[in-house]
Amino acid sequence: MLLILLFILALIFSPSSCEIIFEERFEDGWESRWVRSDWKKSEGKAGSFKHTAGNWAGDPDDKGIQTYPDTRHFAISAKIPEFSNKNRTLVLQYSIKFEQDIECGGGYIKLHSGYVNQKKFSGDTPYSLMFGPDICGTQTKKLHLIYSYQGQNYPIKKDLQCETDKLTHFYTFILRPDASYSILVDNRERESGSLYTDWDILPPRKIKSVNAKKPADWDDREYIDDPDDVKPEGYDSIPAEIPNPKTKKPDTWDEDEDGIWKPPKIPNPAYKGPWKPKRIKNPNYKGKWKIPWIDNPEFEDDPDFYVLKPVKYIGIEVWQVKAGSVFDNILICDDPEYAKQVVAEIWTRNREAEKEAFEEAEKIRRAKEEQEAQRAREEGERRKRERGHDRHYHRDRERYRDKYRRHHHRDFDDYHDEL
Repeated sequence: MLLILLFILALIFSPSSCEIIFEERFEDGWESRWVRSDWKKSEGKAGSFKHTAGNWAGDPDDKGIQTYPDTRHFAISAKIPEFSNKNRTLVLQYSIKFEQDIECGGGYIKLHSGYVNQKKFSGDTPYSLMFGPDICGTQTKKLHLIYSYQGQNYPIKKDLQCETDKLTHFYTFILRPDASYSILVDNRERESGSLYTDWDILPPRKIKSVNAKKPADWDDREYIDDPDDVKPEGYDSIPAEIPNPKTKKPDTWDEDEDGIWKPPKIPNPAYKGPWKPKRIKNPNYKGKWKIPWIDNPEFEDDPDFYVLKPVKYIGIEVWQVKAGSVFDNILICDDPEYAKQVVAEIWTRNREAEKEAFEEAEKIRRAKEEQEAQRAREEGERRKRERGHDRHYHRDRERYRDKYRRHHHRDFDDYHDEL
């Protein structure tokens, strides 16, 4: 049964049913495929990349490339087989692990069209697509998705949030020929929609009619007074309060002195308030009137709206205050199912082991911090005792000097100098 299942999976995910344009696991030899940029090198602000699985990993042999040192610009790119996503689905996927307290920095990747001078690859290099996390302080925890159309970059209008813990996460962007898209995080769909509606690139297909007015006969009253309901005769003569029938004039009440006795009043249970007719459903109700949508005369469709310029390079170009991000498992293909299988193979298999390794690393870190704090406390106590000893010594010396001066009529320091 297991062999049959493996055979079926092999058929489903075989290269014949999926074109893998680029797949990088950063195994041995990865440096021959990637070019480090010299951007910012002359200014001493260019960072580098270490080949490592990081300080905690589900599989220590599954290595990526990690940014280092702190406060640097990081720029590296790879040339890939030129491809176009015309008439087919585009899948861009990769994993990233923010091992550091990043404070402020990016973790996104880019697709580039046209020629790229890889040794001069920089933040100014035009790109066709930018996708991935960007974190800065407590406010910015954004998942970028920027699409380039006719030479201009357009960010997605939705507020997408990225993961902020220190474990590995997979980010997947899927763009289909009908201009619909999906964003997955760890194989779960986080967002979906269309290039037409979620980017301000083309004018909208429909707009609200600015000249439309609610028709004069439009009845938007859902409920109305019942025209057949008549106020009962004598309704308005019912008093709101009546004398309390349970009270009696006190025996001590003297009308000559106290006046005519009147019982206190209480709310009248027969009083129902001002009369109002019953409310009934309005038989002429047409609903709440809304401004109608009409075809936008400025809209001109582009059937190739979803098509990127032929892509030739993939790049990582980020700035980080604190370095330590591990990029890995980069994939460009045309089959979302294959991308999901990659995540299942790597992330699902390793996530528990990575979590355990992280928790163990955190336990060691906290123990080390506690040891350092204890040493600091002990050092503080030692210095405090020394300061106290010095104060007592100088106080006792001053007392002795005063006593010597009173008895010998000379200063103790003069006598000490003579000796």
